[in-house]
Amino acid sequence: MLYNRKVTAKYILTGLIVLVFATITHQIDAKGKHFRQIFKSLTDDSDTSKHSSKKNNKSTTSDTLHKTDTAHNINDTSKKVTVDTLHFSKDSLDAPVAYKAEDSAVLIIPSKQFFLYGKANAKYTNMTLDANVIKYDQSTQLITAYGGTDTGNSPLNLPKMVQAGSTSTSDTIKFNMKNQRGLTKNTYYKEGEMFIHAQVVKKVNANTEYAWRARFTTCNLDTPHYAFITRKLKIINNKLAVAGPSIPEFEGVPMPIVIPFGIFPMETGRHSGILPPAFANDFSLGLGLQGLGYYKVINDNWDVTFRSNIYTYGGWLIDIKPDYYKRYDYRGTLDLSIQKTKSLNTGGLDASEFTEYNTFFITWSHSSDTRARPGTSFSASVRAGSTKYNRSLPDNAFRNYDNQLASSITYNKMWDQGKYNLSIAANHNQNNNLGLINIQAPSINFTASTIYPFQKIDQVGTPKWYQKLGISYSVTALNQFSFYDSIFNFKKMLDTAMWGVDHRLPITLTLPAFGPFIASPSVSYEERWYGQELIKTWDNTKDTLLTSTKNGFFAARQVSFAVSVNTRIFGTFKFKNGFISAIRHEVKPFISLSYQPDMVGQYFQNVQVDKQGDLARYSKLDGGVVGSFAEGKFGGISFGIDNLLEMKVKDKSDTSEDGTKKVRLLDGFGVTGGYNLIADSLNWSPVTFNLRSTLFGNVNITGGASIDPYGVDSLGNRINKLLWSKGSFGRFTGGNFALSTSLKSKSTDNRADSSRVTPDQTLTPDEQQRQLDYVRQNPAEFVDFNIPWTLQLSLAVNFSRIQAPNLRTYYTQINSNVNVNGDFSLSPKWKIGGGTYFDFRTLKIQTVSLFLTREMHCWQMAINVQLGTFKSFSIVINPKSGILRDLKINRTRSFSSY
Repeated sequence: MLYNRKVTAKYILTGLIVLVFATITHQIDAKGKHFRQIFKSLTDDSDTSKHSSKKNNKSTTSDTLHKTDTAHNINDTSKKVTVDTLHFSKDSLDAPVAYKAEDSAVLIIPSKQFFLYGKANAKYTNMTLDANVIKYDQSTQLITAYGGTDTGNSPLNLPKMVQAGSTSTSDTIKFNMKNQRGLTKNTYYKEGEMFIHAQVVKKVNANTEYAWRARFTTCNLDTPHYAFITRKLKIINNKLAVAGPSIPEFEGVPMPIVIPFGIFPMETGRHSGILPPAFANDFSLGLGLQGLGYYKVINDNWDVTFRSNIYTYGGWLIDIKPDYYKRYDYRGTLDLSIQKTKSLNTGGLDASEFTEYNTFFITWSHSSDTRARPGTSFSASVRAGSTKYNRSLPDNAFRNYDNQLASSITYNKMWDQGKYNLSIAANHNQNNNLGLINIQAPSINFTASTIYPFQKIDQVGTPKWYQKLGISYSVTALNQFSFYDSIFNFKKMLDTAMWGVDHRLPITLTLPAFGPFIASPSVSYEERWYGQELIKTWDNTKDTLLTSTKNGFFAARQVSFAVSVNTRIFGTFKFKNGFISAIRHEVKPFISLSYQPDMVGQYFQNVQVDKQGDLARYSKLDGGVVGSFAEGKFGGISFGIDNLLEMKVKDKSDTSEDGTKKVRLLDGFGVTGGYNLIADSLNWSPVTFNLRSTLFGNVNITGGASIDPYGVDSLGNRINKLLWSKGSFGRFTGGNFALSTSLKSKSTDNRADSSRVTPDQTLTPDEQQRQLDYVRQNPAEFVDFNIPWTLQLSLAVNFSRIQAPNLRTYYTQINSNVNVNGDFSLSPKWKIGGGTYFDFRTLKIQTVSLFLTREMHCWQMAINVQLGTFKSFSIVINPKSGILRDLKINRTRSFSSY
């Protein structure tokens, strides 16, 4: 029987059953016996007929289908009732088989065999089989598949089986559909990232296979760059592969190395397991194992990672990192590291052999989803620990130079659609160079948004000018402790406690525009509470300035009245010919009149600062957590102007005749100043300048300066002598300048965006920062070989005049540094790069990092060199595949001259 159309085995079997039922129903005895014999041959089960003369006689069956056929005569009640029961064969399939063939499908009923010819395809449950010829034998439940040859005698349509995420291509496949056992020859097998070529693969159940004389690799080329050769290999789908003694080979050349056994994880998703270590050699710490640990999945929302470093000199590090995440509710990461450092001392003959100390570090990042609790949020960003922890980490120059740490834990609550807001926070900052740690806990802030007391509830039409009068209120309460971690004492820490409260009550009014001018009057009241004041006295016996504190309750108040007027002026100059089409200039001037009485004069006093009897003035409220008010009254004018400059140029990428694009020349250039009309001296305030620009789309420039028009005396105090009268522009008292740019060549694959690293936007800012930190620490792992060269440059300069603690002198502090990072391709597969940090204040190169990397398709090689105070060298060769990530050759050495 030949079928030239696509059918399914389900339809053939159904047709045979219907034919048998029809035979029984119509009592075609002779033909019925013939068809029942055919059906019997297909089912291997005899039909049973039971006759009973009793009325309540019942027929039972253990199979899934039966049919009652009753022959009777309505006039003869003595006729016997005949019951025919049909059974499905035990060798029938438990699910339908969908199949197709390009040439033909052949069903041989007597032998219960089915053939598919020409690009045959069969699908059964989770298994898909493609081959040139597929043969199915129902009696044995065995499927045999094999390929063919084309006119050139080359293989054609080799059998390919896909099941449970694994794929195998073989010369011949034999597979039992009932017990899921099978045998393949000359098989190319793929499971996850692993590729296996074996002479024989034996499948013992749906999830387990054994391979004989196998070559396995993660390289997807027909001739892999590397592989491991083994006689025996066991594969458990989506779980792991276990290999016996194996020999690695590179480019087809076996290496004289034998690996006793190998365990390769193949399970996808989250699962617990051991984290293998990396070998390290540190000059100060000794030989060691780094990263040895365990990953544990607790439940769907929590997991934890344990890692450790162990060194032969006796040092160690333990790191515990729980991660938690619940969709639409919260997510976070806690990382606690405890470290014992025992390093070789190179300080000289008189020094002890080792230096030992214990340190810790904690990082916590937490964020809550506002959809879980509308109006309420809780967040945490914590980076705190021992001041010596970062400098003790080996092979981590970025952390070695990270000396400024800060933390914040905040709870926020809003009421009445955001009109009222309460924030409770605990903050921390520390300077690892000084060892000074400041903790602000608790820090409470309450804000009432602007209310308009004269505005109607149901406002219709344009409101009156007085209805725009707004009043708001905010209060901040701070409590701060300070201590040095090297001499920490809880009682002494309590002695450093300072508290303060800051109240602010601004009143604003937005008036209608007077033509092009907008006027805004305002009144501001501020009151600050302090828990202590400073007392400075001169000690004649010791010739020094003494400072003490007096605890109590102290309050200072300040009120100001102001009215400001601002406008915007536009001007455009157009060009008829040339590359530039137009230049547009926008000017934003403002002027304000303000008055501020002196309400804090009682807290200022003079103190002797040297033997000559020179006096300096200070505020007894200086150093408070909420700051202090400036002395003196002000009644004068403040003024300023800001500029924006841009131009239109012809766009070469625009094919239209009038295609143009905007180019910003200046994002802002402003000047501000003031004049006190009621002061008897020092009427002019310092003049400040600011500059912002982005040139050519990728050169960012920012700058600022402060110029004082008055001179100073021998102690650095301002005197009432204008430098302008002497032809000087003024005295430069502070400023900053920063320039940064990022340049790169065009991508060789013409990609529009070739950014090497894009932070995952689903992560919290702290998690993104840690991701970027890892990139900085391991730049060789993130190079883009499609970009021939890149260059990142940044320059920063800061200048300031600071009064010394003795109040006698001022000193100048200048910080200036330059950062340069970049890479370029030596060839399509080799890339070299690095970076450096130069400090102009010390005239020293603080650190130099270099890397050399080689792209090897399925492997990568990276050489990293770190120079400076902390020195390190590492070379790592490892596969790119995730399942073989820890199968690497590494050599690491680090030194420290700290």
